[in-house]
Amino acid sequence: MARHRIVGISFDHMHMGDLLRMVHDHPEAEIAGIFDPDPARMADAVATFAIPEDRVFTDFDACMAAGPYDMALLCAATADHAAYTERLAPHGLHVFVEKPFAASVGDARRMMAAMDGTGKMMAINWPLRWVESHVTAKRLIDEGMIGELREVHFYDGNRGPLYHVADKKEVGPEEVERQKPTSWWYKTASGGGSLLDYLGYGATLGTWYMGGEAPLEVTCITDETPGIEVDQHAVAVCRYARGLSKMETRWGTFTDPWTIQPQPTCGFTFVGSDGTIASPDYATHLTVQTRARPERHEIPVDSLPEGERNGIDYVLGCIERGAPVAGPLDPGLCLTAQRIVDTAARSAQEKRTLVLLA
Repeated sequence: MARHRIVGISFDHMHMGDLLRMVHDHPEAEIAGIFDPDPARMADAVATFAIPEDRVFTDFDACMAAGPYDMALLCAATADHAAYTERLAPHGLHVFVEKPFAASVGDARRMMAAMDGTGKMMAINWPLRWVESHVTAKRLIDEGMIGELREVHFYDGNRGPLYHVADKKEVGPEEVERQKPTSWWYKTASGGGSLLDYLGYGATLGTWYMGGEAPLEVTCITDETPGIEVDQHAVAVCRYARGLSKMETRWGTFTDPWTIQPQPTCGFTFVGSDGTIASPDYATHLTVQTRARPERHEIPVDSLPEGERNGIDYVLGCIERGAPVAGPLDPGLCLTAQRIVDTAARSAQEKRTLVLLA
């Protein structure tokens, strides 16, 4: 029997299929159960991973009664993260939340409170944390290659959340348009929109790069598309004590960055007191400038170390060692980022600069 029994909760987020594959491929883990109210949404996973019928549930309580489980993968709509975490916490299992953290700071704190005192961990998974270029950039920044980090610039997104499903399988534009009217991604009440989908990436990894520092103020503007109730493009400017950083999210990039890098390039650019680093998503090299070598030059990315190839690999390793999760998976760091997201959303609504919300 595998050491880690994993249950998948909700297939709202297409990343559930990717996470189940990581569990399936892990030598010490097994898919012990999956739950979604709609059996059709689980069908591909059942077929792909040969999940037995007695491990497939459309009733949450029945699913949990079939445990015990060691960890839950939570892939619900963002606005449902808090309620599901509160339902999962009493079952004595670790909770692995697929990004974003929550629909609001209040919800994030509810999730942290639910897990407090259980003796179990909650981890927030941001897939960009496992991109080699961005991990390499973190090492170079921490080593002082560009001096004091003063600016983090982030531009990221994709053609839209409905253009792909698990394993990045593509969906045609006609099917995308058919799904839009009913998809939670395009509903404000469900936590949809590019800002909530992608600003968390920039804010969370940005906070990681900044050593946990929070900005003083946030200014944000979003697009307003007739017939679409959520934003598809958002630009947030964060004023830190050390300077300005910009974080931009986009549904509607020319191509998806994991297939063909669009222009503008998706990824991060860092400006320090003594140099700069450009770290595109999924790149094989970083582009670097330093005072000692001001011409742009390339540095190959590091391979991810054993035990940190993906979120499942990393979190299960933490569980085995009895070590807390760190960096962008740490709920404490993610809470700072959620404050940035909340402030940006309110700034866009009120059309003014705001002091970072508490």
